[in-house]
Amino acid sequence: MSRKIVVTSALPYANGPIHMGHLVEYLQTDIWVRFQKICGNQCLYFCADDTHGTPIMISARAENITPEKLIERAHKEHEEDLKNFYVEFDNYYTTHSEENRQFSELIFNNLNDAGSITKREVEQAYCENCKMFLPDRYVLGACPRCKAEDQYGDSCEVCSGTHQPTELINPHCATCGTEPVRKKSDHYFFKLADYEKQLKKLIKDGYTQKSIANKLNEWFETGLKDWDISRDGPYFGFKIPSEENKFFYVWLDAPIGYMASAKNYCDRNNLDFDKLWNSGEYELYHFIGKDIMYFHALFFPAMLIGSGFKPADKIFVHGFLTVNGQKMSKSRGTFIKASTYFKHLDPEYLRYYYASKLAGGIDDIDLSVEDLVNKTNSNLVGKFANLASRSGPMLTKNLNSQLSKLDGPGKKLIDKLASAKDQIISDYENLNYASVVRTITALADEANRYVEQNQPWITIKTDLDKTQTTLTTTINAVRILTVYLKPILPKFAEKIEKFLNIDPLKFTDLDTVLENHKINPFERLIDRIDKKQVDAMIEESKETQNIEPQTETSGEPIKPECTIDDFTKIDLRIAKIISAEPVEGADKLLRLQLDLGDTKKEVLAGIAQAYTPDQLTGKIVVCLANLKPRKMKFGTSEAMILAAGPGGKDIFMLSVDSGAEPGQTVH
Repeated sequence: MSRKIVVTSALPYANGPIHMGHLVEYLQTDIWVRFQKICGNQCLYFCADDTHGTPIMISARAENITPEKLIERAHKEHEEDLKNFYVEFDNYYTTHSEENRQFSELIFNNLNDAGSITKREVEQAYCENCKMFLPDRYVLGACPRCKAEDQYGDSCEVCSGTHQPTELINPHCATCGTEPVRKKSDHYFFKLADYEKQLKKLIKDGYTQKSIANKLNEWFETGLKDWDISRDGPYFGFKIPSEENKFFYVWLDAPIGYMASAKNYCDRNNLDFDKLWNSGEYELYHFIGKDIMYFHALFFPAMLIGSGFKPADKIFVHGFLTVNGQKMSKSRGTFIKASTYFKHLDPEYLRYYYASKLAGGIDDIDLSVEDLVNKTNSNLVGKFANLASRSGPMLTKNLNSQLSKLDGPGKKLIDKLASAKDQIISDYENLNYASVVRTITALADEANRYVEQNQPWITIKTDLDKTQTTLTTTINAVRILTVYLKPILPKFAEKIEKFLNIDPLKFTDLDTVLENHKINPFERLIDRIDKKQVDAMIEESKETQNIEPQTETSGEPIKPECTIDDFTKIDLRIAKIISAEPVEGADKLLRLQLDLGDTKKEVLAGIAQAYTPDQLTGKIVVCLANLKPRKMKFGTSEAMILAAGPGGKDIFMLSVDSGAEPGQTVH
């Protein structure tokens, strides 16, 4: 009896492009969904853009467009990127929808009626320089639990704990660097602890992987805290019912976007949403990254339980992506956008490579560029495609494209390949794709050995019947391996199906063999990767940091003459560095906050290889105070500090007496 399944992936944020890290989750999910469909199950896959929050509002403001325009553009880009990697949604929607508004208000009202919403006055971080309450991601400081530096105001990426922005140690505004003040405001809270018993039962019944359950127990032991679900305006999102300037926190309505996407699909396809989501007729699974497990394992299911909706049957949590053993880096060219990859390489290379790494746990996976090239060329081209390419053309040229029947040795090989079916199905079901790939590769080796032993390129000259039997076995081996590979390589499988002149393959096809059948002419299935393609992709991905390169001066032509009048425009001032911090994604840059006495300025300085932030805080420097602000990829640099040297680690800032006063003019 076939199953009915609903699947979701975490929603990509509309404030940035899809990159290789995102694709781990979408490819993991898509492979599982395709597997279920090939097994004959009904499996619906829903997702949407996550579109609300202050970052969206600020980015739109910086571009002088409306948030609606920004998220509309992002939606088209995200949809195109995911389509290019053959991620096949049943509905890809948006959280900025009427369905999402209605569900958000309904869940909030139901929780309120149940007594699980409380309202109380809170102190919040407020930036007097930016004139606004600071949302979680716009306050940075040290984690109140593990003391890790540069953590956001809502959660710690090191210890995974959650907190309020006001709990951060040494907080500062992420936009301007100013230390925020505290202001009071009335906020709404969800009483998470009301649902501790239900959540514990959910987890005990298998809601998460065991390693995640152990982590959740730590949070239960420390006590479940009320969750702040409101934000003060200005804010891009849904207003809270009966409020004028208070909005639902983006993390309330974002996961509700799964329901909104499903409801939109149901309405367009005459399906009953309540039956799909609430009846138990459909299994429900969420695929997420380990950085958001707290929200999906505690907050979201508690909200659903409290408001009368069914939580998921299980959440599947995966780890992060590293590239060549390190965190993705724009300067090294390993922070690769999906669109950049697509310009240079076949998406199925990546689908296969990620599958070879994913084992169903929460460990991080590493993308080794050299390994990607080797696995593609050795396995995809050298083993799988090679079986078809060395049998199909020979059949077409010499044997009228006609298969015959299996003989004893051939049947033995095919039975062995087909006998792996149950193990492969089990591994797919449990997200152990790495095991699937290992098994298929070993089977491909068996099939290739069979071809080597029977040498059809020799027997074609002396024994056509034997050759036809050998090639019939080989084609059946190709067919079986393609069934196994199809969830991972859908386009590769389509080409094989066309070549074999057969209907779309399913797992039930493993119970039959292909005999006395005419195939179509062979067409090339997949190309080898040239290392030059990978190098070009990485080179294009390197982030230009808007800094003039430091070079040797020897042999350079002297620049055009300037006059004393040019120098009179320069305003050099003493400045004190009041804070210094790394710039995420820019290995050469430090973000400096300068005190010039009567004003403060932010500088993006290319000195990160020469100085650490702790060496700079409190240092007295000379700066070019009246430099025209320069908008860069990572923010706006409003001045320039004076330094000399050839570059890299050899940069030396002008030394100034510590007794000098900030703002003092330098002559």
